This record gives sequence, C-alpha cells and structure tokens, in this order.
Amino acid sequence: MSEKFDNLFSIKGKVALVTGGSRGIGEMIAAGFLAHGAKVYISSRKAEACDATAKRLIERYDGECIALPADLSQIAGVESLAKRLAEREARLDILVNNAGAAWGAPLETFPEAGWDKVMDTNVKAVFFLTQKVLPLLRQAASAASPARVINIGSIDGLKAAVFDTYSYGASKAAVHHLTRFMAAQLTKEHILFNAIAPGPFPTWMLSTGVGFGGKTEGVDWNLVGARNPSGRVGTAQDIAGLAIFLCSRAGEYVVGQTIACDGGVVGTS
Repeated sequence: MSEKFDNLFSIKGKVALVTGGSRGIGEMIAAGFLAHGAKVYISSRKAEACDATAKRLIERYDGECIALPADLSQIAGVESLAKRLAEREARLDILVNNAGAAWGAPLETFPEAGWDKVMDTNVKAVFFLTQKVLPLLRQAASAASPARVINIGSIDGLKAAVFDTYSYGASKAAVHHLTRFMAAQLTKEHILFNAIAPGPFPTWMLSTGVGFGGKTEGVDWNLVGARNPSGRVGTAQDIAGLAIFLCSRAGEYVVGQTIACDGGVVGTS
C-alpha cells in the first residue's frame, strides 16, 4: 500500500472563527491557527480587548486576524456576530466555540443570576451560534474537506471540581453531550463536531480561582502545575496542537469525541 502523507496537519487557507479569542485558551488557539496559515476571526465581549489581541496576533504571526466583538450571553449578540461574519465571508471552515463564563459561590447561597449567566454563555450561545453560522459551515463542507466545529468544554464537565462552580461544571457537561448530539445530526453533511476538555492552563479564569487575582503573568504557575500528573500547567502549543489536529486531515476520522487536554488529571484519576 502506498499512501501520501503530504500536508497531513495543514489548515492553511482555512477560515476560522474563535469565540472568546481575546485571551486565554481562545487566544492560544487563534495564535496556533494563524501560525499555520488560517485566516482567523476572533470574538469577545469587550471590543477594545478584542481589537488589541487581533493587532498583537497580526504583529506576532504576520497573518490575517479580524476582531468581531460580541456579547454571546445574549441572543442579539449571537445573531449580530453571525450576520457580520456572513457579510465578510462566503464560508466558514472552522468554528471554535470557546467563549465562556464561570461563577463560584457556596451551595447554600448560589444565586440564580450565577446559574443563568453561565448557562446562557456556555451552553445556549454554543448551540445558537452554531445554528446561525450553519449556512457558512455548509458552504465550506465537502467529503474531500469537511468543516469542523470544536466546542471547548472542561475537565470540570468530566469530574467534580474542587471549586464551588456548580453551574460551570454542569454547563461543560452539557457542552460535551451537545457535541455528540450535533455530531449525530451533521456528520452526514460533512460537518465534524468534537469537544476539547481543557485542564489547568495559565488563564484569567483559573487565575481567579487559585488566588492569583486574574493575573497570568508574574505569578508562579508551578504551584498549580505541581499538583498535575504531568507536573505542569498546559501551554499554547498543547491546546493549539490538539485543535489543529482536529481541524486537519489528520483528525478527520475523529468525530463526536470529548478529548481531555489536561496533563493526565482525568485519565489517571
């Protein structure tokens, strides 16, 4: 048997949208996509932060990165983002549903607002943004080169967390299962769905949880990494590498899966 393995991990020339792309895991994935030749749109709630990240990524990776700010916790924001993207692009090869929110409070006093905000951002927005950009995904999809959707879940959706983040864990478990539902519906149309469940990464969200006050630079992430089976927190290469794999020819036969990217937290527990 003679097979060609040229461009096995290539995403060059693909058009991608990464929500929550102004910082954290979203920025890491967007950077990896840009470095490998994709055209990347990033979205986040704060316009200034979104614009600043797009500018920084362009300067660093010499690619095409466009900021499309939107508040995805509201349906109006979801619809606005999809509309503005459709005005710019005839197709969407890759959608990364990464935008998320968290809320921590004791069980006895956990507020309804904390439940609704997290569910609206982490679950409702994932479903309805996918729905609204489905025409663009269908335009990109073919048997020779399927479109891809990656939903960013969390290991907190696979195991109980140490934090009092009840709605967050429930929302990420919902994202994992929603991924399977969408895969069951749309794989036949050559739109492939998978979820990534990240573990500890040096992000603003984790920083607030471990007492770093939201700082990602100038803090000792080794203190967090020391509790990980791999002895460290994740890097941009870890999360972007997995996303690139799932969006390339190499990952084309992986469908409907939730893959932990966590240094072994789930797999060794």
